[in-house]
Amino acid sequence: MTKMTRNQRNIRVNVLSDNNQPCGLPVTLVGREAQTLRKLIDAGERGISSLDHPGIRLAHYCLKIRRAGITVETVKTPQRGEYGGWFGVYKLRSRVAVLEDNTRAGA
Repeated sequence: MTKMTRNQRNIRVNVLSDNNQPCGLPVTLVGREAQTLRKLIDAGERGISSLDHPGIRLAHYCLKIRRAGITVETVKTPQRGEYGGWFGVYKLRSRVAVLEDNTRAGA
C-alpha cells in the first residue's frame, strides 16, 4: 500500500443552511485541518480538546477551519489542580454534508 501525502488527505463538505440547503460552494480542507474537521464531525456535541488529542496544534487548525467558513465554537472549560486555568473544548456548530472524505485512508 502506498502512503498518502498530506495533500491527498482531504475532506470536502457543503456547509448547510437551516433548511439543509448548501450555503455557497463546497469547502475542501487538506492535511491536519481535514483530520481535525473529521474529528469534530465524529465527536458531535461532546467536542474535542487538546487533552483528547495531545501533540497537535488544535487551536490553530480550528482557526483555519473557521477561516474556511465553518463555525467552530470554543467552550472554555475550567482546569483544576496544580496548573489551574482553563482549556478549550472545540465544537462544530455548522451543519455540514460530507461530499468526499479520505482522511482515514492509509492511516
